[in-house]
Amino acid sequence: MHRHFEEELTRLKEKILKMGALVETQIAASIKALVERDGPLAKQTIQNDHLVNAMDVEIDEECIRLLALYQPAARDLRFITTAMKITTDLERMSDLAEDICERSIELAEEPLLKPYIDIPRMADAAQKMVREALDAFVNKDAKLARKVCSEDQFIDELTHQIFRELLSFMVEDPTTITRAVRVSFIAKYIERIGDHATNIAEMVVYLVEGKIIRHTKV
Repeated sequence: MHRHFEEELTRLKEKILKMGALVETQIAASIKALVERDGPLAKQTIQNDHLVNAMDVEIDEECIRLLALYQPAARDLRFITTAMKITTDLERMSDLAEDICERSIELAEEPLLKPYIDIPRMADAAQKMVREALDAFVNKDAKLARKVCSEDQFIDELTHQIFRELLSFMVEDPTTITRAVRVSFIAKYIERIGDHATNIAEMVVYLVEGKIIRHTKV
């Protein structure tokens, strides 16, 4: 029975990694659509969100089945409850990638405000956080998870920098306001992706150490 349960947990972990890879693809595609002003790619990425939603439901149902069937305790219980929370954060990241695509479709219909430099940098940093958070989960690596939490500051700082720059555009030329607001939304979406990656990292620390570090300095 125990060996079979371990095999089921391994399959669950694989499903979460598959979902995580799909979400990373969604984020990368949304930024590519923005930078290259690629409307068809943006629309396809929006459509692909249903694949992430389906995986979210499937993994949740699997977690509930394992809880009911095996009634796990201690670390196994923490693993399954953590898995359920992780998929929620991943699903929300995909929603944010969809939001980025919606704004990029709008922006593609207007003149380019300025070349995108900091937005892709932010997105790269956010994707790195997602990847490392999932690696920390798979390897039960609390040290890497804490590193992910600390990396969120870089994204926050870039967000503030972008907002200041966009504000100067709007003040100097009111015709840029609509475009600047849309770009500021995109920066905020990426910042929130980083926040969700941080949530996953915090849950990994809980999984490994049984310690809740939300709202605390890590």
